[in-house]
Amino acid sequence: MPDFCAAVGCSNERSVKTKEQGITFHRFPKDKVKRQAWKTALRRKEFEPNDRSVICSCHFKAEDFDMTGQTTRIKEGVIPSVFIFSDPQNKVPNTSRSTKTSQKAAVQSPDVCAQLPEDHEVSTSDHQYALDPVQVKKKLTEAQERVEELQRVLRNAKDRERRCKKMVKSLLKDLKHKNMLTKEPQQERDFYSDLPD
Repeated sequence: MPDFCAAVGCSNERSVKTKEQGITFHRFPKDKVKRQAWKTALRRKEFEPNDRSVICSCHFKAEDFDMTGQTTRIKEGVIPSVFIFSDPQNKVPNTSRSTKTSQKAAVQSPDVCAQLPEDHEVSTSDHQYALDPVQVKKKLTEAQERVEELQRVLRNAKDRERRCKKMVKSLLKDLKHKNMLTKEPQQERDFYSDLPD
């Protein structure tokens, strides 16, 4: 089962891509008081974190990380504090991130944990599994190219059909003119008389 960040408006998922971008995921504390503090910081109505609920590193300040071991850990007692809420009084602070993980993420993908402008409105739905605009544009371009190719094929097929009908009509006229064509069934005559010149 995939792990998605529990923060409002964040669609980061634990994957190879996010790992390469330097984004880490952190489980809610087991201690009830600390877990409640994290839940309150999220500001999600009717959200109850379970044992698999996680928050990504984009929602912590640089000084919140313990980088002494092999894995990136959250320091004891830290509460996630970097969120993008639609409430104008709770703007995301414009602070630079200085951990190795955050620097790596900023270099590889500067828009992953990017700060949004203050006038940006964000939906307060639980998650926005947004489409990747680069992938959408690529698929759209491929679809448009395919449509153009199919239109060319159709146009060519219609041209071939017109040429064939013209050739058949010309042959019928020649055969009639040379008296090589005798009685034609009514259906065939009707069909060939409808052919364009």
